[in-house]
Amino acid sequence: MKIYGIPNCDTVKKARDWFKKNNIDYEFHDFKKEGISLQKLREWDSKAGYEKFLNKNSTTWKELPDEVKESVKTKNDAFALIQEKTSMIKRPVIEKEGVLLFGFDEEAYKQLVN
Repeated sequence: MKIYGIPNCDTVKKARDWFKKNNIDYEFHDFKKEGISLQKLREWDSKAGYEKFLNKNSTTWKELPDEVKESVKTKNDAFALIQEKTSMIKRPVIEKEGVLLFGFDEEAYKQLVN
């Protein structure tokens, strides 16, 4: 299992704490240090649609100039912006055996690990 996120994000901390508390091993991918590949964004898009992980409620998105927000008309536009500003990805992203989860959802985590 792999968790993608930013270490100081409260939601990521909550998820990581949940997995630790339940003795579930995972690999952590730090967006700030490692970024995110175009290939990975395309993979997530094919499974869930980029709208699911482009977090328009994020502070990063809200602080963008309107002309930048309005310029995101295609998934390729979104991917370029996401790679530049990984804080716009809904966090955490959990990957396990083809299953993809976005955000903190304890019930979904329980189902994923059982």
